[in-house]
Formats: sequence, structure tokens, C-alpha cells
Amino acid sequence: MPDSLHTKYVLSEDQMPRTWYNILPDLPSPPQPVLHPGTGQPVTPDDLAPLFPMALIMQEVSSERYIEIPEPIRQVYRQWRPSPLFRARRLEKALDTPARIYYKYEGVSPVGSHKANTAVAQVYYNKEEGIKKIATETGAGQWGSSLAMAGAFFGVEIEVFMVKISYQQKPSRRSMIQAYGATIHASPSNLTDAGRGILAKDSQNMGSLGIAISEAVEVAAKSGGTIKYSLGSVLNHVLLHQTVVGEEALLQMAMADDYPDVVIGCVGGGSNMSGLAFPFIREARQKGLHTRFLAAEPMSCPSLTKGLYAYDFGDSVGMTPLVKMHTLGHDFMPPGIHAGGLRYHGMAPLVSLLHSEGIIEAQAYHQNASFEAGVLFARTEGILPAPEASHAVRAAVDEALKARENGEERVILFNLSGHGHFDMQAYDAYLAGQLQDYEYPAEAVQAAQQRLPQVV
Repeated sequence: MPDSLHTKYVLSEDQMPRTWYNILPDLPSPPQPVLHPGTGQPVTPDDLAPLFPMALIMQEVSSERYIEIPEPIRQVYRQWRPSPLFRARRLEKALDTPARIYYKYEGVSPVGSHKANTAVAQVYYNKEEGIKKIATETGAGQWGSSLAMAGAFFGVEIEVFMVKISYQQKPSRRSMIQAYGATIHASPSNLTDAGRGILAKDSQNMGSLGIAISEAVEVAAKSGGTIKYSLGSVLNHVLLHQTVVGEEALLQMAMADDYPDVVIGCVGGGSNMSGLAFPFIREARQKGLHTRFLAAEPMSCPSLTKGLYAYDFGDSVGMTPLVKMHTLGHDFMPPGIHAGGLRYHGMAPLVSLLHSEGIIEAQAYHQNASFEAGVLFARTEGILPAPEASHAVRAAVDEALKARENGEERVILFNLSGHGHFDMQAYDAYLAGQLQDYEYPAEAVQAAQQRLPQVV
């Protein structure tokens, strides 16, 4: 019988995972190789060495099912991990649903989101190889502030290119990044060839994650190996580091004497969805469980629901390797929604593969519907979700309402990946009725997809 008493399920520090889970050995089919942007041939570790420390490159291609978490990383994790699992009892009552709703809350990290889980790991491995500076991108600022914090912990300098529209919409995130000691620029900038090229075509360009990635990659690539690049989502090793979320949630659902019928996460690049879902996918495949996995994405940037499954660049300019993923086209410019962390043209190759195999479902949501769910969640559960996480809340609410309509019990688990305390401008716009819903930009996507790189 599911626990009828408790609301919060908390693990001890001793129960924190000692390994990350690598889903590669358990995939239904092998992932397609990453290709060199110049030669079109599969990349080698040496090809990636100018951008990443070798330890992360080895994690990227590892076939080991479990990878040990170094003790210095676990020591930092202990500040906020294990994170709590909550039963959303007041939300259930407000929805008058027979569904049981649980959420894993990653907003307890010092920076308020799940991004710290991989930021700490990436900076640690760079530090171990003697790297003194890392360049990166950030959308809404969760990733930039996470890497800046980790840089402060390990004594590594951080340079951040922040998508210009978020740089303007979220000044508090910008200040937080600077408070941790990092340098920050609005992207596109005049500091790189990539940025100058974009601005030459459109001086009012408001930026995208793809453009910011191009700028950060250029800084690292031209440094002669003294500066490395760090990415907050998409890549295998990033998703790997996030699996502490799902491993903890498995233990916490057992504490609740319950198990999810559906596991939900919002997706931009795919890391927070993967972090929660991958351990449950492992359990489902090993034990023959019929758990559903649902990715919630923005209607205006619907990589999974509308993207092509094809090789494309990870950045806007074409500097990164080519990866097989669901993509809207690398030079597609998403509308300026407030969920800045979801404004990415592509998707993690592992998430894309699982979606193509029918293991992960996807649903796109307008931002007004997502904010409506976010406000309902705040008024029932007390936590104001980040705009990105509100997409997952929307999906969970819709699942609970379907359970009510069908008169069936349904156990719903979602990742509340971060709080919205730095996103009040977005909530101001929603509460004032000024938040705009952007329709799916079909013509812009079609044009961008026609410019996908040709892979033989």
C-alpha cells in the first residue's frame, strides 16, 4: 500500500549514489557515431581534446554501466544531495484526481537547479588536468551560475556567454554569475568571429543557445589548449552526471511504497529529463515494467515533436562535431520565450535515440499553459517553479486530469528541476496577461532544416 502519511521523503547522506549510471550499455540500439565537422568521419578522443579534458571524453564514449563518483565531487554534492522527493498532496486535492503525484525537487541546490550536478563534476575534471579557465554558454542562467559556483569552489576561472534576450530578461541571474566571480557577456557579442558574423547579418539579434555555444567553443578552440569548453546539456557525460537524481528517486519511491506509471521532465537539451528518467528506463527494461516516459517541450521550439532526426551541428555556426539528434536546424532562431533554457534547436542524442525507439514520448506546450500550471503549483505546493520546470508541471497536471476523467489511479513522477525566484519578470508578464504564446514557426523551421549539413 502506498504511504498515506508522509509528504517528504529524504535520504541520508550515506544513501547518496556512489556511481553515475551510464545508459549506453542498455540502449535498444547503439547510438550513431559523432562526426568531425571537417572530414565527416567519426571523431576520435584526440579530436575532442582541444575542447574537453580527457576524463570527460572517456566518459562520453564509455560502455561501462556504472562510473564511480570521485570523493571530492561527493563532498560538494553533500551540501544539497540527496535532494528531497515530495508527494504533491495539496495539488492532488486541488485537481480532485485519483492520481498520486510525486516530484523530485532539484531547486534545493545553492544555485536553485539541477545544473549543479554536472557543473561540479565538469570543473573537477578540468581542475585535475591542470586547466585554469573554462568557457561556456548559458540560456536562462541556471547553467552559467552553476558553473560559476563550481569554478569558485575549485579555483577555476569561468567565462560565460549568456543568450542576449535572457541577459536582458534575467538581470538577477547575471548578477549571481558575477557574484561567483565569473566573467559574463551578452551573446551574440563582438568578442568572437562567430558573434561578429551573426551581428553583421542582424545587429538586433537576441541570441540563442546555439549562438552562445559557437562563441564559447571558439574561445576554447583558439586558446591553444589553455581554455576548455563546458556544456550544460546534450552530451552523454552531462546526462550521465544527472543520473544521481533518478537513482535517489528510485530509493525514495520505495520509501513511499509506490512506483511511477509515468516519469516526466521538461526538455531543452535533455539533461534533467535524462537524469530522472534513465535509471527508471533501466528498471523498466530489466524488469519488463510498462512505465511511460514523457518529455515536455515548448511549442515554439519543439525539437522532439517537430524536429528531423538527422545529423546536425550542436551550435549555430557549425564549429561543433555533427551529432545524430532531433533538430529544428542549427541556424533556427527560436522565439524569445521566458523558458530560456529550452530555446535549443537540437536534443541530446541519447534522448533522441530513445524517442525514435518509442521509449520516450514527447508533448509540446504553450508558455501560458505552462505558467498557468506553475502558478497553480505555487498556490498548492508553495514552490514557484522555473519557467522551464513549469512545462513539466503542466504535463503532470494534464496526466492527473486524464486520470480523473478516466476514473483511474495513476502514479506520476516529475522532475521539478529548479525554482523560479530569478524569473519574476516572466511571472509578472503572465499575471498581467501580457505573456505571448508563439505558434510553431513552421516556415522558419522548414527553411533551417533545408540547410542541414549533408552527411554521406
